[in-house]
Amino acid sequence: MNKWYALYNNILHLHLSEGFYSLPESAKNAVSPTQPLKRFLKVVGYSLVRLIGNLFKQVEQPEKLHGKVWLYVVSQNNYDSLKFIESGLPDAIFVAGQSKNIGKYNAVVNRLSLRKKVLYYYKFLPLYFEFLKHKKERTLRFYDVLFDAVGFYEVYIQKLREFKPAAIVFANDHNPDARAMLLAAKAAGIKTAYIQHASISPLFPPLQFDLNLLEGRDALDKYRLCGPIDGKVELIGMPKADAYVPFRNTSKQVRTIGIGCNLMDVLSEIEKLLRRLTTDFPTINFILRPHPRDKRNYTVLSTISPNISFSDGRTEPTFDYLRRIDVQISGNSGIHLEAVLLNVWSIFYNLNPQENLHDYYGFITQGLVDACADYEGLRVFLQEHLQLKPDVYQRAKYYNATVGTEYDGRSGELALRYLKEFIS
Repeated sequence: MNKWYALYNNILHLHLSEGFYSLPESAKNAVSPTQPLKRFLKVVGYSLVRLIGNLFKQVEQPEKLHGKVWLYVVSQNNYDSLKFIESGLPDAIFVAGQSKNIGKYNAVVNRLSLRKKVLYYYKFLPLYFEFLKHKKERTLRFYDVLFDAVGFYEVYIQKLREFKPAAIVFANDHNPDARAMLLAAKAAGIKTAYIQHASISPLFPPLQFDLNLLEGRDALDKYRLCGPIDGKVELIGMPKADAYVPFRNTSKQVRTIGIGCNLMDVLSEIEKLLRRLTTDFPTINFILRPHPRDKRNYTVLSTISPNISFSDGRTEPTFDYLRRIDVQISGNSGIHLEAVLLNVWSIFYNLNPQENLHDYYGFITQGLVDACADYEGLRVFLQEHLQLKPDVYQRAKYYNATVGTEYDGRSGELALRYLKEFIS
């Protein structure tokens, strides 16, 4: 049992940590429903639709999986972050778990069968009671996450021994299925590499990959807080931003303001902000961009003003949205960094005053963004800069190692060079 607990404690490092448990419910709800009944129904639904459903689906194509470099993804954003590798490494293929939602890329990702995962659910109750001994409150709150995680490691280590990939490249280091694949790869003696795909939190697990390709000093400093770093580290910037560097915003005038929101933001606060902004700035266009996982009904907000339009995060890439705006307003969101990289002036404005997750990513502390404590401050700030929008992309140097260097816009070249040396 101690061996099982140690393994799953590593797999669930983030979600059963004290730091994650201390986050506002709006943040935790994105992983595990706040309401106990919904949490229970999630487990029931997972059991019926995915565990049982997987038994009757043939999804693997062994001839495509054997001996290749696997680009293991758990989301659409992961796929976008690793897409540049596919053309640079001829033997690279995208791989995901059987029923994992990869958004618009669902049909083009190679799948690993998880039908045998159900065979390992005899471990759930012993693990559940063991976790209760060590982390009672967190286990009671996130038992559904534990339930979901059971069996990934056991199935993945079988798959790795069967298909023997040359290496596995990850864009996620903290989701349970990704961590299960990482630990299975280490046990099977398969090389692992990690390419950072989003902003880092000190709550993340320590880096355990053989090669770690990070965007900049910020990520490295935060990972050092997480614990000892295994493997080699290189700072390579953000490959997925390369194609957009030529399109950095050069306008000094503010014509369009974007508001990026996510599940941590309160819908009524978003509505209040839009009503105030459209009243005070009637000639400005506004684009509202909910996070791709945010399924709340935003339709009513479109009736506030004809100057409001929407960006669908499920179909429009983040950087395409950012190309259309001059100013980006968000609360705690990694989109601030992507905005600044395109020289879009980004402003921190809290859209969840009930659960103030102040400066979660450290963007204010490090001077990446400007911050406004209230709407009056935001209104004055915008009025002062409507005809003189600041240039901001150099602020991203701490976060992106290639900004202002000869490799600005060529991060993918650096990453491929390191990966080829690593795999050969």
